[in-house]
Amino acid sequence: MSDDVPSSPDSGDETPHIDPELRDNIEEALDTIRPYLMADGGSVRLLNVTSDYVVELELLGACGSCPMSTMTLRAGIEQALKRSVPKVKRVEAVNATTAA
Repeated sequence: MSDDVPSSPDSGDETPHIDPELRDNIEEALDTIRPYLMADGGSVRLLNVTSDYVVELELLGACGSCPMSTMTLRAGIEQALKRSVPKVKRVEAVNATTAA
């Protein structure tokens, strides 16, 4: 029995493919970052964690359209998540609400 491998797609949760403990750890790390994002009119939502521990996030509000969002994602969010949750290999932005 593996302890943190993302699985159980039928859990009925908002992020169904993520191990609950791993999801909680990632959410706690994101909670430390959100106040800084919110100060600039943005936020972030956890969408998924792949089987190879790539965290998929949706950038919300101003973060979704900000020209600095890539730098924020790599230098801020990704580094903070990797420090707090060492299993995280990479962070990707998956914006469902991209401007058309």
